[in-house]
Amino acid sequence: MREIGIGIIGVGVVGSSVVKILQKNRDIISARTGANFVVRRGVVSDLSKKREVDIELSDKVEDIISDPNIQIVIELMGGVDKAYDIACRVLEAGKSLVTANKAMLAYHRYDLEARAKGNAIGFEASVCGGIPVIKALKDGLGANHILSISGILNGTSNYILTRMIKENADFDSALKDAQQKGYAEKDPTLDINGMDAGHKLLILASLAYGIDAHPEDIIIDGITGIELSDIVFAKEFGYVVKLLGIANKCGEEIELRVHPALVKCEEMIAKVDGVMNAVSVVGDCVGEMLYYGAGAGGDATASAVISDLIEIAREKSSSMLGFDGRNIVHRLMPKEKISSRYYIRLRTYDKAGVLAKVSSIFSSNDISIQVLLQPETRDGVAELLFITHLSMESKVINALKEIEMQDFVAKKTFFIRIQD
Repeated sequence: MREIGIGIIGVGVVGSSVVKILQKNRDIISARTGANFVVRRGVVSDLSKKREVDIELSDKVEDIISDPNIQIVIELMGGVDKAYDIACRVLEAGKSLVTANKAMLAYHRYDLEARAKGNAIGFEASVCGGIPVIKALKDGLGANHILSISGILNGTSNYILTRMIKENADFDSALKDAQQKGYAEKDPTLDINGMDAGHKLLILASLAYGIDAHPEDIIIDGITGIELSDIVFAKEFGYVVKLLGIANKCGEEIELRVHPALVKCEEMIAKVDGVMNAVSVVGDCVGEMLYYGAGAGGDATASAVISDLIEIAREKSSSMLGFDGRNIVHRLMPKEKISSRYYIRLRTYDKAGVLAKVSSIFSSNDISIQVLLQPETRDGVAELLFITHLSMESKVINALKEIEMQDFVAKKTFFIRIQD
C-alpha cells in the first residue's frame, strides 16, 4: 500500500488531534483511501513546550517544504500574512495544501487557487469545524442554484446568546462563563465582533456564487451591544437573537452580511443552542437543507482536516473553489441597497415631543413603524423599542444618525435586523 507523507505546521490542539486520529483510525482510513498517511514532521514555534504526540518536531518551516518525502502539508498556524506566504511556498514546491485558516482564505482564497497549478488545496476545516458544508456546496449541491445560505457560524457567540436567552445572563457574565469553560479565547474579539463568522461566510459565498469579496466589502456586526432588554423584547414577539451569516441571491446580485438577527422561534436555525453550529442552504432543486454539528474543537476540526487528506489521496480533488464563473456573473450587492425589517432601541430623556420628533425623522427617511413599545421610564430616561416595516439599510442608518444628533438622546441607538 502506498505511503503519503504528511507535514503539519502548527501542532496545537487541532494538529495534535490530527496525529492521534490518523494513528487511532489508521485501518479504516487506509481502507477508504488505499493509502497509509505517515506524519513525518511537525513544525512548532517553541520546541521546549511538551506535546502529547510522538512525531519529529522542528521549528523551521523549510524542513517540511524541502522534504521530498512529504507530499501534503497541513497549515494550522493561524494568522494571515505569514500563513499566506507559507501556503504559497508549499504550492510552489509542488505539494498539496490542507488548511483550516479561514482568516487567510477570506483574503487570499482566489490568489491561492491561481497559484495551485494542479496541486490540491483542501479547506473543509475552515468553516464550521466538523460539518462537511464545503463539500456539500462543491459537490453534493453542485446541480443547484444556491438561493440562500444562513448559518450560525461561530459557536462562541451562539453560546453567549444562548446563556442570555435561557438564563437571563447579561452579556459580560455570559462571556466570562464562555471563557471559563474554554468556549471563548482570552481575547474573544474576532468571535464577538462577527469577524470570524464573516471570514467563513466569504468562503461559502465563493463556493456558492464565485464572489471575490473581502471582509471590508460586506456588513459585519457583532453581538457586543446586545442587552437583556433586547432579548426580552424578542421573546415577547416570538423571536430569538442569533448571530447569523447570511447570503441571498437577488437576481445577479448576491447579498452578504453577518450580524445579530431576530429569528422566529419556530425556525430550525433558532433551535440551535450552545456552541453548536448550523448552516441552512436553500437550493432551487433540493429546497432547504440544514447542516448541524460541532463547529469547533480539536477532534471535530481534525476530522475535517483528515477528510481533505482522504479526498486528495483519492485524487478526486477538483479546483479549489469549484466554481467557474465565466458563464455565470454574480455581483456583490452594495451594502446600502440591503433591505430588512429592523428592531430599534432608543433611550431618550423624558421630554415632551420626543416621540413626535423621532416619528418625523423616521417618516422623512421612508421608514414605517410596525410596532412601538415604551416600557416604564426609569431615572428620567425613556426606552423606546420599535419594529419597522421593510426598510432600506441606508435609510435606517441615516435616520439613526439624525436621531443621535438630537439633544434628547441619552444613549447611542442600537438596532438588530430581523430575519424573515
